[in-house]
Amino acid sequence: YTLSLTRVFWNSVERKKMTGLGDTKTQSLLDFTHVTDMSMEKQSSQKLDKLIMHMDPNARMTESELSGFLKLYGRYMKERSSKTEIDWNLIKQPDASILRPYSDLPEVGEDAVGVLSKLAVLKLNGGLGTSMGCTGPKSVIEVRGDTTFLDLTVQQIETLNNKYPKANVPLLLMNSFSTDEDTAKIIEKYTDTNVSISTFQQSRYPRILKDTFEPCANPDTAYNSTDWYPPGHGDVFAALMNSGLIDTLIAQGKEYVFVSNVDNLGATVDANILSLLIQENVDYCMELTDKTRADIKGGTLISYDGKVKLLEVAQVPSKYLDEFKSVKKFKVFNTNNIWVNLKSLKQRFESLELDIIPNPKTVGGKKVLQLETAIGAAMSFFENPIGVNV
Repeated sequence: YTLSLTRVFWNSVERKKMTGLGDTKTQSLLDFTHVTDMSMEKQSSQKLDKLIMHMDPNARMTESELSGFLKLYGRYMKERSSKTEIDWNLIKQPDASILRPYSDLPEVGEDAVGVLSKLAVLKLNGGLGTSMGCTGPKSVIEVRGDTTFLDLTVQQIETLNNKYPKANVPLLLMNSFSTDEDTAKIIEKYTDTNVSISTFQQSRYPRILKDTFEPCANPDTAYNSTDWYPPGHGDVFAALMNSGLIDTLIAQGKEYVFVSNVDNLGATVDANILSLLIQENVDYCMELTDKTRADIKGGTLISYDGKVKLLEVAQVPSKYLDEFKSVKKFKVFNTNNIWVNLKSLKQRFESLELDIIPNPKTVGGKKVLQLETAIGAAMSFFENPIGVNV
């Protein structure tokens, strides 16, 4: 596979020349940023060319990973000097047609089997348990006796399939390169359960140095896993497409996928929500819950310039932070439990340009950036999205 990385990077530079500059920085500072970004992009493109051609085969990026990283990196470098902050005056509360109280949803009734037969459950299984003092995937942490997050997840799906034998709800696990090998061994114990389990791996991108914006991965040294990272749960859409699983699910008659974090045991399948989505042709649904003072940093649902959008704390101008954290104006927050129509996702995948979250870290004594995306940011790209206050 060959791709002119230099051409891709310099195309983004040319686009930047034609981009209007925002009002939040002075013209001279923007001009300086533009010039330095051009130099950084050129150096990074040269390093990536060499990296792709000469790296350890075990660390080689796939075609889809390379393409995805280039798009994300190019957009980030472009937006560094052109993106303007959100206009607080355009923010409105979502109306009743967008944010639905769960109590208003009709009961699914006798058609539960028909509804559930159109569903697949997807768990985000890329995280390690290091923050909880454990090694290996977070999903194997014991939370009830010797029962793990993953055990309870499989039990939940098996209970559903036993209650509705013809539903055949499958379980998908999106692993990262850090959890994939361990997970493959762990799921062998579920072979005789009434749950079809499939795994796929999310993308692996190179971290970039904060000062030079060059990739950390060095073509002249041995492969080092700390030079790489999984780019956030917004990558689930690309991973589903690149793995081919989306086509497999559609061929099986599945219409929706319900996505949630593997350690969120409260994220259970609700046939009433799924029934509503099918009846009203909703192609994206976000579960939200009432905001408390303990949830001040959680993203919230808004109407912005005529579109439904998730507003994250990182997007809020500093002078409006107190207002954002208040429970008086913004009354709900995102649970990261998302329902997505598979055919609609496939149709609009190429247009998904999710907000980029630059995540600064210090790894091995080096200050680096991880360019990440979040699944909730996709809401504004779908035709008929809603939120349900659960």
